[in-house]
Amino acid sequence: MSRGDRQFVEFVEANSARLLRAAHLMTGDRHQAEDAVQTALARTYASWSRVRSQDAYSYTRRVLTNLTIDRWRRPIREHVQETLPERPEVGDFTDDHAEQEWLMRVLGGLTARERAIIVLRHYLDLPEAEVAAELKVSLGTVKSTNSRALAKLRVTLSPTREETR
Repeated sequence: MSRGDRQFVEFVEANSARLLRAAHLMTGDRHQAEDAVQTALARTYASWSRVRSQDAYSYTRRVLTNLTIDRWRRPIREHVQETLPERPEVGDFTDDHAEQEWLMRVLGGLTARERAIIVLRHYLDLPEAEVAAELKVSLGTVKSTNSRALAKLRVTLSPTREETR
């Protein structure tokens, strides 16, 4: 294995889990997230000789974000089948899994752009200018969309009158 390949393997081991979590939050689907991360890592590897001396994580994150945006623009059409796919047996849920399900349900109430901005801005802790650059939108769009999305989340997360009684 060459030195560059070893560096890439180390990069993947150090960053793939973080990229997968971000992709899952952006797509809302574990399988789409896995596909997007795998494609982003493959594209990063293709450019590794150029990318490794720069910030490889930022490059891969940008590729991942662009893949997610492309998926919004060209949604995959699903074809109805007569038989249902096999479903895994429901087991004992842990607190982490329950929290993740809750988070995905809450994020599911946002539009794709709102979800991406919330994930990039608050989960990955990117500055607004960097979010705007990654999504190829204006800084004002990031600010206003972030504000609207947070307002939606506040309404979703605030207790109803009946719950407070």
